[in-house]
Amino acid sequence: MNKIIVEVGSTVTKIDKYDGEKVKRIQEKTIFFKKHYQEDKKLRTSDLEDLISIINELRKEYQNIYVCGTSIFRELKEAEKEEFLDRFKKETGLEFHIISQEEEGDFTVLGATKKVKEKVCVFIGGGGSTEIALFDNGIKEKVNSNIGVMDVLERFPDLNDDIAMSSLEEVKKYIKERLNLPKEKANILILAGGAHEKFARLSGIFYEENTCYEDNLAPVMMDRVTRTKETIRYFQEISLNEIKSRVEDPNWWNATRAMCAFVLVVAEHIEAKYIVPTNIGMVYGIIEE
Repeated sequence: MNKIIVEVGSTVTKIDKYDGEKVKRIQEKTIFFKKHYQEDKKLRTSDLEDLISIINELRKEYQNIYVCGTSIFRELKEAEKEEFLDRFKKETGLEFHIISQEEEGDFTVLGATKKVKEKVCVFIGGGGSTEIALFDNGIKEKVNSNIGVMDVLERFPDLNDDIAMSSLEEVKKYIKERLNLPKEKANILILAGGAHEKFARLSGIFYEENTCYEDNLAPVMMDRVTRTKETIRYFQEISLNEIKSRVEDPNWWNATRAMCAFVLVVAEHIEAKYIVPTNIGMVYGIIEE
């Protein structure tokens, strides 16, 4: 029987289908939960209605649906949280599971390291939070931060313009001053928790075959020097408007320059030689559990 896993983040709602063997992304929807919460000081009604509509459309076709939320939903005050959970259950017939930051990181690391046999660092970036874990036959170190790409975009809104005016270095400096970073080092940085492989393939940056380890969920990589050069080019030369004109989810691309800066801050700090972008998310760990 097909199982549907819906992961509701601060900015992107991801819907995956697991058929017992493979996970397939069947839908992504941009809903600015965190951005609108910061503006309104409460969950925006239209955002809730969008989410509930998505779930009820899924219920027309599927019976086994698991819905979970991260980041912004952890920050709700208790009364607002109860009101949201009650409304969601009443209007969809389903439970909404609020995943702790620790659970979110553990689930994603579990999926991202399934085929890894050496020490790696796993970066999980989101709209409102960041999780970093060092893995070496188990999680050896974890650091979490309540800062994500939406926080950076609030400070540097030009990052979603056609060409960024802010420099990569000033954005990295802003992140470094606010991001908790691990003590351990690793040669390989795995990017998980978001569509990092999709970004690499559609953005026009350079990548090559992953020769660090074999995993069909992690087929590409780049060395850190190349990633740095390509990120500068992504800030200064590559047209975001051109990318948006040819993709199905243009709003998703607004946060990509900010995410690139996070990636380099972490890669430089852990002294990574290689960066492996994946589309692996929490869903893979949920399934493993």
